[in-house]
Amino acid sequence: MRSVAIIGAGQAGLQLALGLQSQGYRVTVVSDRSAEQLETGRIMSTQALFHDACATERAQGLDFWSSQCPPIEGIAVNVSPPGARGQPALSFAARLDQPAYSVDQRLKFGAWLREFERRGGAVLIEQADIQRTDLLSAEHDLTLIASGKGDLGRLFENDPQRSPFHAPQRHLALAYLKSARPRAGHSAVSFTLIPGAGEIFVLPGLTRTAQGHTQPYENVLIEAVPGGSLDVFGGVREPQEHLRLMLELLREYCPWDYDRLKDAELTDEQATLSGKVTPQVRRPVARLPSGRCVLGLGDTLVINDPITGQGAGSAAKAAALYQERIIWRGQQPFDRVWMEQTFEEYWSYARYVTRWTNAMLGPPPPHILAVLNAAQSRPGLAHAFVNAFNHPPQFFPWLEHPSEAERLIEQHQVA
Repeated sequence: MRSVAIIGAGQAGLQLALGLQSQGYRVTVVSDRSAEQLETGRIMSTQALFHDACATERAQGLDFWSSQCPPIEGIAVNVSPPGARGQPALSFAARLDQPAYSVDQRLKFGAWLREFERRGGAVLIEQADIQRTDLLSAEHDLTLIASGKGDLGRLFENDPQRSPFHAPQRHLALAYLKSARPRAGHSAVSFTLIPGAGEIFVLPGLTRTAQGHTQPYENVLIEAVPGGSLDVFGGVREPQEHLRLMLELLREYCPWDYDRLKDAELTDEQATLSGKVTPQVRRPVARLPSGRCVLGLGDTLVINDPITGQGAGSAAKAAALYQERIIWRGQQPFDRVWMEQTFEEYWSYARYVTRWTNAMLGPPPPHILAVLNAAQSRPGLAHAFVNAFNHPPQFFPWLEHPSEAERLIEQHQVA
């Protein structure tokens, strides 16, 4: 029986651990928090998973919540320039071919960690350092780092050719709200672009109550250009003040969302979060003091801003591909060449997510605005744009080439 150690208990780490466990591998998971600590801790993310990413969970029998979770049935796009009031300057919406879902990661990771233990998996609750990782690598055939924080994340060198940014491009503020009125028509991610200021996202999901039950809620994520009019959360620590500021911004920039959220409340006292992310791609293999190699997984290696809602989905897809390649490896050694090839195969997909996300962080060029404008009157184009969130390679080549954007618009001439 081959053995695998996974340091990190997030989307990628736990999904891979449970998948390998189901195939007869001896798996050890190192988590810095217990299941109970995960469930009762601070919120972590907006965690939307589109259909293809959801399918990777279902293939492993890990979709425990889709019957309870409010589906995300579409995406609504609005452009609301600073100074505009009342109505967006540009707006369209379309349905997803298959619904997306957002399950509070506190709920998901706590349940997955319990399930892994229930199935006989070994769980170590500790903050693994480099020395501890080296010991684990001596005891297992393969060791993966699925946590990009601290010294373990710094083991992996930055890849400068794939990392154009050296500082955060957005300051982030997130809250989970309950008792909101549903969106009229079908449920959707409401995505409002405020050129020069940032972006505001609202989407439904499923969380847990203090009593351990599940309940629907709304994610509200504000992505602020540093120093811009949305960048007001620095130094805010009190949850109710965080909520007050968030609702003020919604009232000013997204009155169509504010109207149904104005009387909402925080789901719990841990339901706010603020921070920043520097987009980065790291080299996939790190060498430990012993000389043994470890392989990075998920956002240990590819760290994107959450502006495109791809973080959790990319982690799920990485876990699925890594599992397949580990199984295909059979009894052959997990050497450095195999590690690099496995990541490069994942990068052949992830590079599109990174290029799309990085493009969204800059001012939208004329050809992208032209596509958004045309989508208002061309349902086929709106449908194509919205469903590309499920498979980001579909944004290319038009996203980067004005002539291809023109061709895309021409393909959807029927208004």
